[in-house]
Amino acid sequence: MTSYQPVMDVAELQAFLIAAFPEHGKGEGVGGTLIEDVSPGVVRARLIYGDHHLRPGGTISGPTMMGLADHVMYALVLAHIGPVALAVTTNLNINFLRKPAPADLIAEARFVKLGRRLAVGEVHIFGGDEKMVAQVSCTYSIPPK
Repeated sequence: MTSYQPVMDVAELQAFLIAAFPEHGKGEGVGGTLIEDVSPGVVRARLIYGDHHLRPGGTISGPTMMGLADHVMYALVLAHIGPVALAVTTNLNINFLRKPAPADLIAEARFVKLGRRLAVGEVHIFGGDEKMVAQVSCTYSIPPK
């Protein structure tokens, strides 16, 4: 098994994301996404719940979960290649497994493969009851150096 070593820690990654995307919040307060852990080949983040994440029926919306998955996958890529702002999503496929209750969501991204030009990963999103609510596969294009 390949061991992917991060080149950015939680503080460096969170600082870069805030600078590059100030509209995403600082991970503080309602609606922010907080990077909780960076380890070899893995990044974990928390989406802080807010009522604006709900859809009719009282469950967290699909677009909210897709955005969280994309955010944590981007963070995974950057944590392992460094602050390359122009890495972009080329594919995102999501499977909704159950309706998440109105609570914080935890997303954990892992590499399937990290290459020179493409990063392929999987994201598991967990609801407040710690059950998986969505499974995502995602591919990022890495710009040439």
